[in-house]
Amino acid sequence: MKSFENKVAAITGAGSGIGRALAYRLARQGCHLALADVNAEGLAETAAQARQLGVTVTEAQVDVADRAAVHAWAEQVVRDHGRVNAIFNNAGVAQSGTVEGNDYADYEWIMGINFWGVVHGTKAFLPHLKASGEGHIVNISSVFGLFSQPGMSSYNATKFAVRGFTESLRQELDMLDCGVSASCVHPGGIKTNIARTARMNDSLAQVTGQDPEQARRQFHEQLLRTSPDRAAEVIINGVLRNKRRILIGPDAWLLDGMQRLMPALYQRLVVTSMRLAARFAPKKPATQVSTD
Repeated sequence: MKSFENKVAAITGAGSGIGRALAYRLARQGCHLALADVNAEGLAETAAQARQLGVTVTEAQVDVADRAAVHAWAEQVVRDHGRVNAIFNNAGVAQSGTVEGNDYADYEWIMGINFWGVVHGTKAFLPHLKASGEGHIVNISSVFGLFSQPGMSSYNATKFAVRGFTESLRQELDMLDCGVSASCVHPGGIKTNIARTARMNDSLAQVTGQDPEQARRQFHEQLLRTSPDRAAEVIINGVLRNKRRILIGPDAWLLDGMQRLMPALYQRLVVTSMRLAARFAPKKPATQVSTD
């Protein structure tokens, strides 16, 4: 794809963050939109703003973990727009806790959205992208799909899975030469609500020295540096250049380089740095108990 003008793009997680920013940037380039999210209110707001930019916009409340719902949405997109040229599998959630402290349900929940959501979106839209003659699949992984750290096993697992899935998919599409390509996106810290809405449990304190709310606040205030609009700009430019891997933010480039140069040693560096951070982390004041 050399241009998004007069194309049709489907976006999951369009109700906020990167998904919303992608919708606005694509609309300004003359791209018609099929938007989906579980948050009906945020989705409606994105759709209303995008329509003011002069393109056709449809919206659907979809849980990407629901295979049947995603396939039904893909069919509806083609009925509404006549075709579809791109799917941005952007919807995602976060969960933190140690392997011992997490429940099986934590892994099942995040895998359903972050990984299976990508698989559902890819398989549901791929036949329609091929039928359009010119298409692209954009799967959002993370810097944590390149680089692991303690307390993030569930999130790391899903994002590494998205990376492997997409890289294999891209090679298959290259061999088929069917007019469809794929890119895997690895954002660093993006200023979205993902940290505020993340599920965290008390076991996280074992590796951060902080309770979940302290860790959530620190993550949001100190590590989320890149704006969603900048992330959307990088993604769209990467798609138009048919890049296999799209890194977003200086932190993503730094951590990717560290992992390449020190694929095993980086893990020791992470452990050392997190031990130091936990030692000097501000402690939550102890609750005073009256003895009267």
